[in-house]
Amino acid sequence: MNDLELLIKLHITQYRQGPGGKEETLLAARLAGLSSEQPFNIADIGCGTGASTIELVTHFDCSIQAVDFLPEFIETLKCRAVQAQVGDKITPIVGNMEDLPFEEEFFDVLWSEGAIYNMGFEKGISEWRKYLKPGGKLVVSELTWLTEERPEEITRHWASEYPEVAPAAVKITQLEKHGYKLLGYFPLGIHCWLENYYQPLQARFVSFMAEHLDRPEAAKALVEEHLAEIDLYEKYKDFVSYGFYIAEKV
Repeated sequence: MNDLELLIKLHITQYRQGPGGKEETLLAARLAGLSSEQPFNIADIGCGTGASTIELVTHFDCSIQAVDFLPEFIETLKCRAVQAQVGDKITPIVGNMEDLPFEEEFFDVLWSEGAIYNMGFEKGISEWRKYLKPGGKLVVSELTWLTEERPEEITRHWASEYPEVAPAAVKITQLEKHGYKLLGYFPLGIHCWLENYYQPLQARFVSFMAEHLDRPEAAKALVEEHLAEIDLYEKYKDFVSYGFYIAEKV
């Protein structure tokens, strides 16, 4: 079992693979002007095991093509969709967000929670734009500085991990540059990180270590890496979060 497989095993049992929340997903949908009065098509890019996917099909008259590069996550999404009795509304796809199997100008909405960083925010919003109908909506959450000035430790960490991290004003300027009109923005609250993501993940650490006694050092290193990330967030939670960006193709 390699390091990626260990990472999958740690996260696949979690409802979320990153910070977020049901209320935040629905708020973003409202800011995008989504309603149940008429059906529409969504692409959920980097869907993980389907937290936002299932939330959207449960509340709206929509069909979703849900894409993730990890087959294990897609299989879990399929099971969760069946359990939620929404399997007929979701088309799960194993695919690469940099080479999506979509028709141009097909979707009413492009959705991506906590995943666009894998190819970079500006590259993602630019290259994905062709899949939206004119007037279609883009809804993404992206790592964002909450303040202009920050402690050196947190600045250095995220500048190394994700050099595109920037204040919301920079992200909004990039959206406008690439042919979008901003409809709304809000940062995720602390509960989206701690209660909805980190605390459930921490509760998994003991059983995860017990399941991987064949690779104890690798499993321990992965847990310690996550604990360091959690500690860093708790220490500097006032300075960084994911920001939800809601925009329209113009």
